[in-house]
Amino acid sequence: MVKVSVLYPNEEGKKFDMNYYCDTHMPLVRKLLGASCTNTSVDEGIAGGTPGSRAPYFAMGHLYFNTIEDFMSSFGPNANAITSDIPNYTDTTPVIQISEVKF
Repeated sequence: MVKVSVLYPNEEGKKFDMNYYCDTHMPLVRKLLGASCTNTSVDEGIAGGTPGSRAPYFAMGHLYFNTIEDFMSSFGPNANAITSDIPNYTDTTPVIQISEVKF
């Protein structure tokens, strides 16, 4: 299984609209990626690793696929529609990591 994680850095002066992200953006992504995307999840950052520190990320969105080829074939044709929605919920630049899920 492959997990595509999109991390949104919690930088000073930046914004992130969690309601839009969960209620509009993620459903759009699921619709566009279709059955190739087997699951999604969203984490909201609430704190950092030391007491009183802020979370390093506003949010992390995770997309799951059986193979990296499933991700590439479904994301490629929809990349513009997905990425063009980003300014509707944040002004931070996301960090993307593709991982193989071991367990």
